[in-house]
Amino acid sequence: MIPSKFDYVKPASVAEAVQALADGGDDAKILAGGQSLIPVLRLRLAAPSVVIDLGGIAELRGIREDGDHIAIGAMTSYYDIVRDDLVSQHVALLAQATETVADNQVRHRGTLGGSLAHADPAGDLGAPALALDAQMVIAGASGTRTVTAAEFFVDYFTTAIGEGEILTEIRFPKYTGWGSHYEKFNRTAQAWSMCAVAAAIKVDGGSISQARVGLTNMGTTPIRATGVEQALVGQPATADAVRAAAERATEGTAAPSDADAAADYREHLAKVLTGRAVLAAAG
Repeated sequence: MIPSKFDYVKPASVAEAVQALADGGDDAKILAGGQSLIPVLRLRLAAPSVVIDLGGIAELRGIREDGDHIAIGAMTSYYDIVRDDLVSQHVALLAQATETVADNQVRHRGTLGGSLAHADPAGDLGAPALALDAQMVIAGASGTRTVTAAEFFVDYFTTAIGEGEILTEIRFPKYTGWGSHYEKFNRTAQAWSMCAVAAAIKVDGGSISQARVGLTNMGTTPIRATGVEQALVGQPATADAVRAAAERATEGTAAPSDADAAADYREHLAKVLTGRAVLAAAG
C-alpha cells in the first residue's frame, strides 16, 4: 500500500526537533530509524500530518564513557552497538541482545532509542535496559529530564515520553567483569521473541553475588524477574541452584496468548530460558 500524504521535516538539532513536534501537534510522528514506523505507514495504520526525521541530528548518535556510565545516543544504530568496544567491555548484555534483532539490514537502520520508544513488548532491547537499570534522558520544551527504565515502560507501546518530548540518550551503569547472556525463543520465519531472557550475573568464589534478570514478552512491558534475582544471590553457580531459582521466573508476569504462543507455553519458556540464560551468564 501507499502511505497517506504527510509533510516531512528533518531538523539539525534537538531544539529544532522539539519545536517541530510542537508545531506538528498530536498528529506528528518521530522517525528514528523507521523499522517500525515505515511498515505502519505503508499499511495506513497511522496517518500523521508530519513525520520528523531525527537522522540529521549528529548529537543523538554515538557511544561514550561518562564516569561510571556508558552513554549511548538514542539514534545510535544496532550495528554500531554490536561493534563497539565500550559496550562489549562494560554492557555486554546489551550487545548480546542487539545481535539477535532481525537481520543485518535492519541492524544497520534501526536505532536503540527508536526501539525503546516504540516499546513493543516483543522487542529485544527493553528487557536488557530494564535489567541493567538504564536511565533514559528525555528532552522537551522545558529542558531535559531523566527517568529510570523501571519508570520508562508504562504499558503496551506506551512510555514515559510525554507530548512534545524526545528520547535523546540512554545511560547504562558499567557492569565490567559481569557475565551476561540473552536467551531468545522465536519462530524461524521471524525474529520477534515469543519469550526471551536477559541475564547479567556476577560470580565471586563460585557463588552468585549479584544478579539482574529481565523478561521479554511476558507482559505489556519488559519485566524485571526480581524473584529470580533474590533466589540466585548467595547460591552456588550450579545447574541445580540456578534451575530452582528459575522456577520463580513467572512471578509478577502476565504472559499474553496470541498466534505465536499460548500464555502457559510462554510461562514454560520463561522458566526454561531463564535457567539457560543465567547458567550461560555465570559461565
